[in-house]
Amino acid sequence: MVCEDQALVRAGYATIFNAQPDMEVVAEAENGRDAVEIAGRLLPDVIVMDVRMPVLDGIEATRRLAGPGAANPAKILVVTTFNVDEYVYEALKAGAAGFLLKDSPPLELINGVRTIARGEALLAPAVTRALIGRFADRLRPAESRSRRDEIVRALTRRELEVLEQIAAGLSNAEIAEALVITTETVKTYVSRILAKLDLRDRVQAVVLAHRAGLVSITD
Repeated sequence: MVCEDQALVRAGYATIFNAQPDMEVVAEAENGRDAVEIAGRLLPDVIVMDVRMPVLDGIEATRRLAGPGAANPAKILVVTTFNVDEYVYEALKAGAAGFLLKDSPPLELINGVRTIARGEALLAPAVTRALIGRFADRLRPAESRSRRDEIVRALTRRELEVLEQIAAGLSNAEIAEALVITTETVKTYVSRILAKLDLRDRVQAVVLAHRAGLVSITD
């Protein structure tokens, strides 16, 4: 499902996705309110969500569709531009599975949808560092040290290493290479980390790691 208020951009997305053998655009919405209503009925596999839309913005729509109170949490890919990066952070906290920039190449957008459809989070390293790092200090809670201690107690040393790599924006393959382990082993560690810290996905792991001070802005 494509949620975008600009008709030309919306049509462009639809053309790109419908041209793929494994994708079909089942619905479109030009504002957040329609997105919530339509997605609630159709339950699309992936929702491509703009941030700035009329009636109801993409952040609130994401929260209603993928937040804690959602009956059937949607897999949402937020698309935005650098000048609204603070809103993207809020969208991630609201439950988005990942984000891309609006000027991303078509192939990157296509692969992004496939990644999220598989249940993985889309965390482009460069953009992740720029966005999360920029707001980590301001958003980090006063009890970050206490939270950090809780995380350290909950995870093994190896799991902490994997969490730090996730927070740096590395993919499973990159983590495997960095730690000299298999990709399957990385997946196992990631699953354990999410379970132990009661997190839904890698996006939440990145936010938590930065807010708890496990990773610095310059990492």
